[in-house]
Amino acid sequence: MKLERLLSIIILLLNRRMVQAKELAERFEVSVRTIYRDIETINGTGIPIVTYQGTNGGIGLAEGYRLDRNILTNDELAAIVTALRGISSSYGNEQHQRLMEKIHSVVPPADSEAFQHKSSRVLIDYSPWDGNEQLRPKLQLLEKAVDHCLIAEFVYSNADGEISHRIVEPHRLILKGKHWYLQAYCLEKEQFRLFKLKRMKDLEIIPEKTFIRRELPIQARTPDRSSSEPSWATQFVLCFQADARHLAEEWFGIEALYPVDDGSWLVKKAFPENEWLYRFILGLGHHVEVLEPPHLREIIADRAEQVAKKYRKDKPT
Repeated sequence: MKLERLLSIIILLLNRRMVQAKELAERFEVSVRTIYRDIETINGTGIPIVTYQGTNGGIGLAEGYRLDRNILTNDELAAIVTALRGISSSYGNEQHQRLMEKIHSVVPPADSEAFQHKSSRVLIDYSPWDGNEQLRPKLQLLEKAVDHCLIAEFVYSNADGEISHRIVEPHRLILKGKHWYLQAYCLEKEQFRLFKLKRMKDLEIIPEKTFIRRELPIQARTPDRSSSEPSWATQFVLCFQADARHLAEEWFGIEALYPVDDGSWLVKKAFPENEWLYRFILGLGHHVEVLEPPHLREIIADRAEQVAKKYRKDKPT
């Protein structure tokens, strides 16, 4: 989203001598402060942007500066189009499509066919098989909250099924794996947390409540499961049947498998122990057995028994 805005600002300044920050803010639906941060970013890339004061002032490129199209090669432009197309599969809007069209327009006609091949040889699709329609309204609301520093509130269900009401300062949207998350400062917990969008409901943005963006702590700049889960984790050992090796490889990777003499495969991992872990192991079905630790083995056995009872023909009525 920011990359798209930066490129659009550069293209706009190339075509116009000067433009006001307020106009850019309204055009891209962000704050004036965000526009000035964008200008600083563009300046940092070596493109000189000058701010002119006065009644007829505004923002423009330094006198005589021209952006050489060759600053980006066809391969680099194709990489940008590939990335944009991938993002659009999960978070798409008309602006993404317009930006891809602009990039195609700067490619010489003689290179058009080769460029089309380069930008299409890799397809990145983040969208789930059942579509993304339910998430799009949340993404749009949260994008607005992030851009305009607006407080958001929602009802949240965590991995253990606990329901809580959260009031947060949205910082950024994150697509990790197959899922969208909101990284935000939780006013109740007084720290940055990750919130899975699928677990949110009754999401509201409060237009009259704004906040000053906090500096993101170093440990939160590269989010992982530990950002939203307990800091402790359970070491466990799983045993996959010989004919279920493909399942182990799919979930844990070939390097994580240890062969056993009887043809089975061991996997040693550590995850936060919660409802997610129990459901994950049960979801592997009869192809896997928990060997360690004993308490986790008992929990899975008990839950498997409860599932079996629901399907037995002699189930009491």
